[in-house]
Amino acid sequence: MKTILVVDDEPRTREGVRKALEAWSNGKHRIATATSGVEALEWLKENEANLLVTDIRMPEIGGLELVERISRLPHPPVTIIISGHPEFDYAQKALQFGVVEYLLKPLDKLKLVQAVELALKREEEQSRIERMEKLVDRKLLESAGQDNRYSPPVQEAIKYLDDHLEEPLSMKEVADFLHMNASYFSVLFKEQTGLTFTEYVTRRRIQRAKELLSGTRLSVAEIAERVGYQTDKYFVKVFRSLEGTSPGQYRKSVSASEETIQ
Repeated sequence: MKTILVVDDEPRTREGVRKALEAWSNGKHRIATATSGVEALEWLKENEANLLVTDIRMPEIGGLELVERISRLPHPPVTIIISGHPEFDYAQKALQFGVVEYLLKPLDKLKLVQAVELALKREEEQSRIERMEKLVDRKLLESAGQDNRYSPPVQEAIKYLDDHLEEPLSMKEVADFLHMNASYFSVLFKEQTGLTFTEYVTRRRIQRAKELLSGTRLSVAEIAERVGYQTDKYFVKVFRSLEGTSPGQYRKSVSASEETIQ
């Protein structure tokens, strides 16, 4: 269930928007209200909203300031601005803050609903992007973007690593497989991928772990084994050092993103 927060200091407008959205959503979405920007910020400390519908002119904290402040939240809602003043400066600033729509009072119910539907689609797109960013290791992605420029030995080494992530891996083992001097291979690998052999293996293992955490019900211990770690305790330590969170917390955050999309 998505949450829409309606913020307006005018009771008539606030209740009118709430009733219109409740009739449109037919119980599919939660419609919450706040009487001011201050109240909205307090509400957002304890709750999350997918969409914010706010008046632009309010005492203490106006709509634009509210949007600017919530942009610092970990998961800021998408926003629709409503205003009784068709002022170009307001509309321009609203667009700079990523506001989806700027609606003028008196509100047309059909235009309001269309704007809300558009905003919720935008929010779904952002959720998908966030989920993809959680799955992808940027350094590996940068490295993969250059793989067509890698020499045949480095390309072969990467394929070998991907095929043997479950096993203990050493640079000497891969160099021997390629019939190369280990020191020379080490320099060549770092020069072309931008990562040391150990960094690459670690990041590739954690990348695969993230794929398994998001796409399977395997336990953390089983995943640790599948990506080449002998103990889940050490796997958790490495995972946390790269991702800033534990495997279990990562799985929960990805699951929450999927639920939001649905």
